[in-house]
Amino acid sequence: MKPRVLVTREVFAEVLDYLERHFDVSSNQADQPFSPDALAKALSDKDGALTVLTDRIDAGLLAKCPKLKVVCNIAVGYNNIDVKACSDAGVMATNTPGVLDDSTADFTWALILAAARRVTEAEAYVRAGEWKGWKLKQFLGADVHHATLGILGLGRIGQAVARRARGFEMNVLYHEPKRLPADVEKACGAAYVNFYELLSRADILTIHVPYSSATHHLVGAAQIAKMKPTAVLIHAARGGVVDDAALIAALRRGTIAAAGLDVFDNEPALNPDFLKLANVVMTPHIASSSTATRRNMAMLAAENLVAALTTGKPPNLLNP
Repeated sequence: MKPRVLVTREVFAEVLDYLERHFDVSSNQADQPFSPDALAKALSDKDGALTVLTDRIDAGLLAKCPKLKVVCNIAVGYNNIDVKACSDAGVMATNTPGVLDDSTADFTWALILAAARRVTEAEAYVRAGEWKGWKLKQFLGADVHHATLGILGLGRIGQAVARRARGFEMNVLYHEPKRLPADVEKACGAAYVNFYELLSRADILTIHVPYSSATHHLVGAAQIAKMKPTAVLIHAARGGVVDDAALIAALRRGTIAAAGLDVFDNEPALNPDFLKLANVVMTPHIASSSTATRRNMAMLAAENLVAALTTGKPPNLLNP
């Protein structure tokens, strides 16, 4: 009898075909999010699961799923999974690192340019039929070339963002809790500074740290107050790292000039005050959403699932 697995949200047909060669697959191709109770019920008789960032895997759910052996997240981030609870329950947990780095870095640059040059604001103006002619001071924005780029979190994605900054001849600074090796700094063209120097010197601050209790509201009112009034804040990491209420207040007061955001506190229920601001670019958590990358993420998660339930050694195990 084949192991039984659940795919919690819609995935690509080739991913399902691959899984069905190995497992008895139940798939939510209707793409309706499970409630916590419905997810627990759906997983109660399953050996494995292919999950997404909206699926909360915690001790309460695991207690209702005695057969579950592995949870494979289609994401590099895994703050939706209580890894300790998985370990305590003897459940493997995996993620999909690496395959989305370049696409997320590309999208970070889309946010940088859109926010600095007021692209979405100007497009809305054109669509509304308000453009009546050319003006010298129309939608004045900030130059990106030769500006100082501050990167909070120089991991794989942060490094990819830094490498792209060379084309704009930028001065790149970064902060990590621990300084990175000199060869990494050289490859990225990035100089290490402390957190508050990063905030005060950056013309554009882009955030690439994982979400955890340690990084909850890491960038809040006190940190934003250290930034330049002309600065642009970019966030395409995980909701919760930035205090959205504090950011809204700063954008409203002109503490900083603009923001580009792909993630939010309590998403998708973002703070409605964002919608009243013209100086913020907003997208619905799509930084990795190219066709090739999302397909590769789903396939890597599927490969983790197959390896976990056949060899017990998935390649991207979070809790060995």
